[in-house]
Amino acid sequence: MKKRLVQIGFFIVLLLAIAVGIYYRDNFNVEVLQQWLAQAGWWAPVIFIFIYIVATVLFLPGSVFTLAGGVIFGPIFGLLYNLIGATIGAALSFLISRYLASDIVSRRAGSKLKQLINGVDAEGWRFVAFVRLVPLFPFNLLNYALGLTKIRFKEYVVATFVFIIPGAAAYTYIGFAGREALGGNDGFIQNILIALALLAAVIFLPRFVATIRRGPSISVDELKQRINDKETLVLDVRTESEFIHDGHIKDAINITLDELAQQIVKLTNYKDKSISIICKTDKRSAIAANILLKHGFHNVRVVRGGMAEWSKQLMNIY
Repeated sequence: MKKRLVQIGFFIVLLLAIAVGIYYRDNFNVEVLQQWLAQAGWWAPVIFIFIYIVATVLFLPGSVFTLAGGVIFGPIFGLLYNLIGATIGAALSFLISRYLASDIVSRRAGSKLKQLINGVDAEGWRFVAFVRLVPLFPFNLLNYALGLTKIRFKEYVVATFVFIIPGAAAYTYIGFAGREALGGNDGFIQNILIALALLAAVIFLPRFVATIRRGPSISVDELKQRINDKETLVLDVRTESEFIHDGHIKDAINITLDELAQQIVKLTNYKDKSISIICKTDKRSAIAANILLKHGFHNVRVVRGGMAEWSKQLMNIY
């Protein structure tokens, strides 16, 4: 009972702090931070990191602080302070969610929470690395949502620190380049070009990572050939409603992604045979593939484009 009261009290305080932070979020900008820290002397980095930590916990816009790090401290120390602040803030949010506010976070995360849980169960820290690189979830909310999964705290922190580096580096350098441009310093054109190159890399990186994460895959044409030759089992991981009402491939087995880990025994006879996984697209199929690989299935392929591509080709035929 006492523990429950502590949790409720802490959560009320946290909610009030978040509400205040959101209400005043438009007042947080680089110029204000720069003015505050200019008067702090040697304490400026410590104060900046502390503010960044609080901002992360209270859902304040992290991009403002990341840009500010580049403006105030430059590309090297700015990146370092940004990474420290963001990682500690993410760690605190994770712990708050896991031990103090799991029910509320679960409701706030909504339908995507199950996707996160399935992803972490299948891939562990690799899934955390993926969602840090690919912004499927807002950074601050993701910190809380991941606290509801089974991932170990150490793996979460390390994966977070390492895989927010590309985005943090790009935004930090953009802040630095903007400062140099406004100051009219020599080489500002070069700095802007470097900043743009980093930003382009961050934009391209998620697609590259998604391709690697998807693992071995086949095209719809290759799937058709395998079906004709009776060389593969087609595993459809869409919902039962989608499988029945939106059409499906003949003889495909339907086990939803949410139930796959629990019903893996149904596929035991195919452990050493070819399995082609299909979903609406190939994004959730990748999670299903990793679940199978984790359970010792060796010949697993994701169908690129999923049922969307399959249906598209059927329509082109007719």
